[in-house]
Amino acid sequence: MTDGPFFDDLTCGDIIAPLPALTVTQSDNTAYRAITGDQHLATADHGLYQQISGRSGALVNPGLVMQIAIGQTTNATRKAIANLYYRSVEILRPVEVGETLSTTTTVLGLRDASPKGDLNRGKVWLGIETRCGNELVVRYQRVALLPCQGSAPGHQDEIPGPTDPSSLDSWTSLVPSWDLSSLPTTAWAVGEERLDPLADHVDLAPALARLTFNQAAIHRDAEASTFGQRLVYGGHTQGLAQASLSRLLPGLATVVGWDGCDHLGPVFEGDRLTFRHRLIDALPLTSGQLLRFEVRAAREGDDLLLWTPIVVAV
Repeated sequence: MTDGPFFDDLTCGDIIAPLPALTVTQSDNTAYRAITGDQHLATADHGLYQQISGRSGALVNPGLVMQIAIGQTTNATRKAIANLYYRSVEILRPVEVGETLSTTTTVLGLRDASPKGDLNRGKVWLGIETRCGNELVVRYQRVALLPCQGSAPGHQDEIPGPTDPSSLDSWTSLVPSWDLSSLPTTAWAVGEERLDPLADHVDLAPALARLTFNQAAIHRDAEASTFGQRLVYGGHTQGLAQASLSRLLPGLATVVGWDGCDHLGPVFEGDRLTFRHRLIDALPLTSGQLLRFEVRAAREGDDLLLWTPIVVAV
């Protein structure tokens, strides 16, 4: 299927035909940095990564890992009206340049949504697993809004909302055994919110969609969007938010997961976004800290993104 599926084509338990596996290159890292401006030190500086990890390879930006994993799910959401949120994101280990990512997408639940005019719509709950070879490296869920081709099918599955935050202790098994003593430290008190003084401009949106095999028509074709212009892929906004965090927290070593990522409003190419970061939890580690942030992206004061990452930093 190259056009669809529509909501009424799907059945709970369906496994969506996969998009191609992708071997990640250093050029992909470079392209991602050009699109987002992410200053993640261990990705940009191979020698630093080798020093802190004790390995000989080069690191793939954890944001790019997620963008690829998301893009490889979009055979399920070519017809998406919107992606509503991500939940329960776990990055089980760092990915290095030269590794090949492949993703499996399973329909976990379906629920009719209220129609918009004559258009019937529904929410689809997707479970996603991304592997390097046979090794699971990323797992998460997302919920998207799809149109029906015909009548509403009457699905009434319970669709979970955003993830309730769990104790940081439960995330420690995902922390890599790295020596972070050479990373710069940032003093940041729990409860403190910081505004990034550098606002950012959204551009190259179709390039990120193409780079990650994203098939959603609304990110490529203005005629497919109800807004009359291309809708920027939500992960693009999240990527800019992570880039902002990398500026304010230069000792960010890696991202091990997200409690969730909610798209609160549409983003378009040319938008000017500002970013606020609030530290909401911290757990000391043998080397560095495990930190939970609440990150918001806004346009003209209106929040468009709420992202809650779990990061390792000093």
